[in-house]
Amino acid sequence: MFDQLKILMVHNEYARPSGEEHAVAAISAMLTERGHAVDSFFRSTSDLRTLKDKVHAFLAGIHAPEAVGALERQVDQLRPDIVQVQNLYPFISPSVLPMLARKGLPILMRCPNYRLFCPSGLHLSKGKICERCLGGHEYWCALRNCEGSITKSVGYAARNAAARISGRITDNVTIFIVLSEFARQRFVQQGIPRERIEILPNIIPSTSTAPDTWEAGEYVTFVGRISPEKGIEEFIEAARRLPAIPFVVAGHTEAMPDLAASSPDNVRWVGFLRGRELDDLYRSSRLLVFPSRWFEGFPNVITHAMIMRKPVIATDLGAMPEIVDHDRTGSLYPPGDAARLTDLIDRLYHDLKSCREYGNNGCEKALRVYSREAVYTRLMEIYSKARTFCKADGAPLAYETSSP
Repeated sequence: MFDQLKILMVHNEYARPSGEEHAVAAISAMLTERGHAVDSFFRSTSDLRTLKDKVHAFLAGIHAPEAVGALERQVDQLRPDIVQVQNLYPFISPSVLPMLARKGLPILMRCPNYRLFCPSGLHLSKGKICERCLGGHEYWCALRNCEGSITKSVGYAARNAAARISGRITDNVTIFIVLSEFARQRFVQQGIPRERIEILPNIIPSTSTAPDTWEAGEYVTFVGRISPEKGIEEFIEAARRLPAIPFVVAGHTEAMPDLAASSPDNVRWVGFLRGRELDDLYRSSRLLVFPSRWFEGFPNVITHAMIMRKPVIATDLGAMPEIVDHDRTGSLYPPGDAARLTDLIDRLYHDLKSCREYGNNGCEKALRVYSREAVYTRLMEIYSKARTFCKADGAPLAYETSSP
C-alpha cells in the first residue's frame, strides 16, 4: 500500500493530439483510480496562426513569466507532494523549474523522446537518424531545417540552446523518467547522472484485453504512421516477394499518398484504426511487423500486439530489443534489410507452433511488465525516490512555512 499523494501534472499540449497527451491522461487516470489526487497545469499550442502568435511562442519557449506566476499560484494553493512535468514548450518553458525547485518540490520530468539534446526530439532529419545536435550543437537543427520550416527550426534550436546554457532543466529536475534502458544510456552519455534517471515504460493500451487463448490469424500486419522512417517500404517489398501471404497496413497515409496505389495486390490498406477496430485487426493477424529505421521511444503497437498474443518481428534498433525478446516473443533484424525481413516473415508465418509460443510468451511479458499494476508500482517507487532526494537536500517545502 502506497501513501496517498497530491500530484500536479504540468504539460503543454501539442497542436494535434499526440502520444504524450494519451500518456498524461493514462497516468493521471491510473493514479486517480488508486486514490491519489491529481491536478493539472496545462497550456496548448492548438491555435498558432498569426505572426504575433508565433513570435509569442518563440519568446515564451525561452522564458514564460506568465506561466511562472500562474503555476506558482496554483502550487501554493494546491500544495502538491509531487510535480510531474511532460512537455514544457512553448508556453510553459523551463523557466518554471527553478521556481518549483526553490519550493523544495520533487520534480519529475517524463522524457518520451530526446528533446533535452535534440531540438526536434527525434534524432531524425530528412527521414534518417541524425545526431549532429548532440554536445551543444543545436544549430544543426536550423542549418538542416529539420522541422521543414526555417522559422520553426531556428526557434527550436534557440530554445534548446537557452535551456542547456541556463541549466534550468538539468539543475532543477529531481528525476528524469525515460521509457527504456536505451534512452537512459543516451541521457547518461549527455551528462545526466545515472542515479537521476529512472525507467517507466508505457502502459498497455487500456482498450486491449488479453484473449484467453492464442488464435492463428491470417494477416502479416503493419500498424503506424506511413512514412519512410517507419520502414514501410521494406514491409511493402517483403509483401511483393511473398505474394501468397496476405498483408495489411493500418495508418494515416498523408506522408506517402501514392504508396498504396503502387503496392502489390496482396496488401490491403485499411486506414487509421483505433479501439475495437484495431483490436479486431490484431486478432485477425498472425504476426505484427515493426520495421522502424529510427530511435523509437516506446512503440505502443508492439505491446498491443503482445497483449493480443501475436508474435512481433521488429528491427534491432533503439528500445525494440528490450521489448521484443528474440526467439522468445518474436524476431529481430537489422533496419532496412528487406531480404532478411522477407525471410523472417516467410519462416514464422508458416510455423504455427512458434507463432503460438511467441504469442503466449509475449502476452505473459506484457502482463508482467507493462500492465497498469506493474507500471503503477514502478511509478510509486520512482515517486518515493524523488521525495527521498528532496528530503536529503534538507529543504522544506517553501509554502509549509506559511501554512495554517
